[in-house]
Amino acid sequence: MEKLPKPDWIRIKLSKGENYQDIKDMMRDKTLHTVCEEARCPNLFECWANRTATFMILGSICTRACRFCAVTTGQPTEYDREEPERVADTAAKMGLRHCVITSVARDDLSDGGAAIFAATIRAVRKRLPLCSVEVLIPDFQGNREALQIVMDAKPDILNHNIETVERLSDRVRAKAKYRRSLELLKRAKEMEPNIPTKSSIMLGVGEEWDEILQAMEDLREVDCSILTVGQYLQPSSKHLQVERYYHPDEFVQLKQEGLARGFQHVESGPLVRSSYHAHEQVQSASKHLQQAASAE
Repeated sequence: MEKLPKPDWIRIKLSKGENYQDIKDMMRDKTLHTVCEEARCPNLFECWANRTATFMILGSICTRACRFCAVTTGQPTEYDREEPERVADTAAKMGLRHCVITSVARDDLSDGGAAIFAATIRAVRKRLPLCSVEVLIPDFQGNREALQIVMDAKPDILNHNIETVERLSDRVRAKAKYRRSLELLKRAKEMEPNIPTKSSIMLGVGEEWDEILQAMEDLREVDCSILTVGQYLQPSSKHLQVERYYHPDEFVQLKQEGLARGFQHVESGPLVRSSYHAHEQVQSASKHLQQAASAE
C-alpha cells in the first residue's frame, strides 16, 4: 500500500518555550516517564507549554506490541514502589489542577500494576487535595480484583481506550479484546456509578463510518461518559499505515453523533488524543453529575 501524504490540516505546533523546558527538566529530575514522549504524541509541545502532561507509571517498557503504538515493547524490569510519591511531588511542583496518570501494559504483574495506580492516586490527592485525578488504565487481562483496587482509590475519571472498531481490534491491538474492554468499562460503572468513564477511538486504520457509530453505541451501552476521537498517525515504518485521513468537518460531525447518543463530553478532531484538554472533560462530566443530582 502506498503511503498517503499528510493533508494540510495535520499540522503540529513546535514551540519549545520556558514551560516546555521546565516540564522536561522536572521529569528527568524525578526519573519519570510521560506518555507524551514515549508515544510521540503530536500535542506534546502545546500541552507542555501549558504545563500539562500525562504521567506514565510502571516504567517505559510495555509487555504488548500494539501495531499503532510507539511505546517500546519488551520485558519490563521496573517496579518502583517510590514512584507514586515522585509523581505526586512533580504534580505539586507543576501546580496541577487535573492530573492524568497512565501506564504501559504490565502483563508480567499479577495485578497488572493496579496497586501502583491506586498508590499514585492517593499520593497525588494527599499532596494536592483540590486536584482531580484521571487514570488511563490497561485492561488488566480482565482481572476484576485489579480493577477494584483502582476503583477503591476513587479516581475522578476512569479511562480505558477501545482504540478502534470491533472488526479491526485484533489486528490493531495486541492481546487486548474489544469485548473485554467494554466489560471493564461496564464493571467500573457497577463498582462506582458516580465516577465518569471515558474511552477513545482513533480513525484511519480501515474502519467504516457505520462501524464508528456502532462503537459509539457499544460504549453508551456500558454507560461510558466521555469520548475522544482522533486521527491515527503512523509513528514509524514498522507500524500500521494510515489508510485514510478524515477531514476536520467529519470530526465535527462525529462529535455531534456522540453527543446525540448521550455522551456527556466528546472531544473530536484530527490531533485529539485521549488526554487532550482533559481538564475540560472532567469539568464537563462534573457539571453533568451535579445537574443529574439536582434533577433527582
